[in-house]
Amino acid sequence: MKHVIVIGGGAAGMMAAIGAAREGARVTLLEKNEKLGKKIYITGKGRCNLTNACDIAEFPEKIVSNASFALSALHGFDNTDTIELFESLGMPTKTERGKRVFPVSDKASDVTKALEKELRRLGVGIRFHAEVAQIVSEPVGTEPDEADLAASAAEESAKTAKAKKPSKKKKYTATARATGVQLRDGTVIPADAVIVATGGLSYPTTGSTGDGYRMASRLGHSVTRLQPSLVSLTTEETWCADLAGLTLRNAAVTYKDRDGRKIYEDFGEILFTHKGISGPVVLTATAVCGDNLAGGTAVLDVKPALTAEQLDARLVRDLSGGKAKQMGNLIGALVPTAFGEVLLRASGIPADKTAGEVTKEERRRLGLACKALELHIKCLGGFNEAVVTKGGVSTDEIVPQTMESRLVKGLFFAGEVIHIDAVTGGFNLQLAWSTGMLAGRKAARE
Repeated sequence: MKHVIVIGGGAAGMMAAIGAAREGARVTLLEKNEKLGKKIYITGKGRCNLTNACDIAEFPEKIVSNASFALSALHGFDNTDTIELFESLGMPTKTERGKRVFPVSDKASDVTKALEKELRRLGVGIRFHAEVAQIVSEPVGTEPDEADLAASAAEESAKTAKAKKPSKKKKYTATARATGVQLRDGTVIPADAVIVATGGLSYPTTGSTGDGYRMASRLGHSVTRLQPSLVSLTTEETWCADLAGLTLRNAAVTYKDRDGRKIYEDFGEILFTHKGISGPVVLTATAVCGDNLAGGTAVLDVKPALTAEQLDARLVRDLSGGKAKQMGNLIGALVPTAFGEVLLRASGIPADKTAGEVTKEERRRLGLACKALELHIKCLGGFNEAVVTKGGVSTDEIVPQTMESRLVKGLFFAGEVIHIDAVTGGFNLQLAWSTGMLAGRKAARE
């Protein structure tokens, strides 16, 4: 019976172990924490947005890095398969706004419990406090793998036919084979295949401290630049702290870089924090734009459904209908009162000024503040709050149809340790489930 070791008991690791065990392999799951799924417990504010129920054809446009690489994994185990799996494990799901899928119980812990129950049913050996120091390998012959042989054959054919120029894509040759792992205490555990599912650098308190990157690098793999993604933004404007916890729905945000060039725009919810802004439209922007946001601006339009002219007509009606009211009270009819006070200050209108006293110029400035309130971005949040890590083991060095290393036979990767990431909404966890299941199945079969 083939022995498969899975390093990491997070989303990808647990799914990989299930996939391998269902294929008949003997599986050992090594987790350095005291429990499985530690990061899962805090995802989705403790509710765990475990996937998205959109059509699988829409997934590639939600993946920010290396979408084409993830296609085989996604089609081999898609969002429908994920939902069906959890339902079959006795954890019913529900779909909410944005097609985000959650446990009916709203408890992220139920996701981990369902997976752990299945792991134990399948006889997976789970070892806690088992920190892996390195992957053990041995040299092998230098025969190119099947993918490289196919590429070479295609190039020769192209030369013969005098067609296009040969591809300059680098060919990879496996020069080693994974034979097991060595733990921090020196214990060596032999295996026929090893799956690295150690996560990234996000939320390091959950155990995601970059172990997989170091293991991969030691075996010759390239690790791309690592950045926090799906994070909040810290702004120059300190008044955001006064609104901490307030959410503006149906807002449009335009992001500009430090040179004033528009780099991204989005529509949806924005959340004020004690340091600046967060929420879906912010998290997605950090995934798409990354460091290009630092030093730039976020321009808020809190009335995107109205043109500037329509908004001015609305203000005229509101001010005319409540001439005796103070603006601090009247503004609450337009936007949440606390945010309205910010708009009044930006417009230079005293909160105790009556509506009847507001000048045409003040009304113009108020309309401009509603349509184009600028927030100056100091920096992005760090790994301590990042939902995912952007960057990881280079996808060029992994076979997408199997998740196996092109450099080391019997070595597989799954989840956030790979250079793949997506926007918010359940897409990153689906990548973990899909790549984990594919790696597990192939590790047991190949």
